[in-house]
Order: sequence, then structure tokens, then C-alpha cells
Amino acid sequence: MAIETSPRGNVLKFIGKVEVAEQTLEFHLSRPTGFEFKAGQSMDLTLIDPPGAGAAGGTRSFSINSAPDEPELIFTTRLRDSAFKRALLELRPGALIRAEGPFGDFTLHNRVTRPAVLLAGGIGITPFRSIVRRAAREHLPHRIILIHCNRRPEDAPFQDELRRLEQENPHFVFVPTMTHPEESKHPWRGESGHISWAMISRYVPTRNGGQAPIFYMAGPMKLVHDLRAMLNAAGVDDDDIRTEDFSGYP
Repeated sequence: MAIETSPRGNVLKFIGKVEVAEQTLEFHLSRPTGFEFKAGQSMDLTLIDPPGAGAAGGTRSFSINSAPDEPELIFTTRLRDSAFKRALLELRPGALIRAEGPFGDFTLHNRVTRPAVLLAGGIGITPFRSIVRRAAREHLPHRIILIHCNRRPEDAPFQDELRRLEQENPHFVFVPTMTHPEESKHPWRGESGHISWAMISRYVPTRNGGQAPIFYMAGPMKLVHDLRAMLNAAGVDDDDIRTEDFSGYP
């Protein structure tokens, strides 16, 4: 898998795709030799000669879903009826994608005495999957609580993997919650409803040896806005809140 390096970034080869939830696909790309990134960062991807009539090239930003120890670069997206998403869906192995980055500082803090509370809505789970896998593989001492909100279990990617990582890492707690579990084909016995301060308080120590948690939020713009307002109302300072929003792309 030869990689071209240019001032505009790397040209990567598309390896394949995997369905990880309903209408949600994981895309695997070749990783350049020596390419480094931090868990939680993102990249800008541009399709080169995209398939399909009317498919826009353009550039879209995606969180890197893979962790730094994995041999491929992985990105995950919800499918939408747009030219870009249709072209992405039609990619065949060997297709070329220009990638620029990594970008961003949506990464785990260094002070291990402060718990990390990760609040995700839908596809906002992608940077957190990278962060949580890295924490497990590197045996990081951070206390990490991940609360992931979806409509139904069928819409929630990485559930089984996150549960395995919870078993592997004694410092990690995974809390999935569903807003419409009654619409699922399968029984749901976990948390239900939107992420609330009451739900957070059941799992998160507001103080840990005198150290308050740092909150990370990722998901649709409205969800991130509402979660910030909720945290502020509960007395959490903006200095202890880090955000990444997914506005969606045409």
C-alpha cells in the first residue's frame, strides 16, 4: 500500500468498510509509515475521483476512530442521502482519499487525579472509542466514565467492544442509555432517557480526593449545547468542559 506524501497531506488507500450499527459504517484506510496522532484528534478527508455522477469532492472532517496502536486509520459515519455519503458508500478497495491532519486538542488531560467524564450522543462516540481503547492498551490510571446516548441499541456502534474494554480496564465505566428503547427489536435493561445531571451523578464522583472531573462532550450541535447548559446549571465551570460537535454534512 504505497502512500504519496505531498504538501497537501497524505493520499491513503481505501481498504474496506464494516457496518457497526444501523445506517452506520466504519471505513478503514491505509496508515502511512510513521504517521502519529493522539487519541481524540480528527482529520480532513477528500475523495479523489469520487464514484457516481454528481458526487461532490469537497472536504469533510472526521474524528479518527482508531486508536494510536492500531495499524489502520478508521473513520465512522452515519449514512445520509447526500452526494458525498453516496460516493463514500460506493468506494471500492484501492480507491484513493486525500487526508490532512491530524488536528485538534480534544484529547485526554494529563492530570490523572481528575476523572474524565465522556458524554456522547450518537456518532459522537467516535473520538471516545479512540480515547478509551488507548487508555486500556496503555494502562492509563485515569478514572474514565463514558455515557453514550442513542435512540435504540440498533443505532449504537461499538457497544460490545466498549463492554469488553470495561472488563479489561478497571478504571473505566461504560454507561449506554437509550431514549426510545421501546422502538427496539430487542429488550433493553440499561439506562433510558437523555443524559441528565441525575444520571451523571449516579456514576460520577463530583469530587475525587478534592479533584473535580473534566467533562468531554461530542455529538450533534444541539446535544452539545444542551449538555453544556446542563453542566453550567449544575455548577461546572467552562474551564472543566471540552467539546466536539458533529453538525452533519450535506
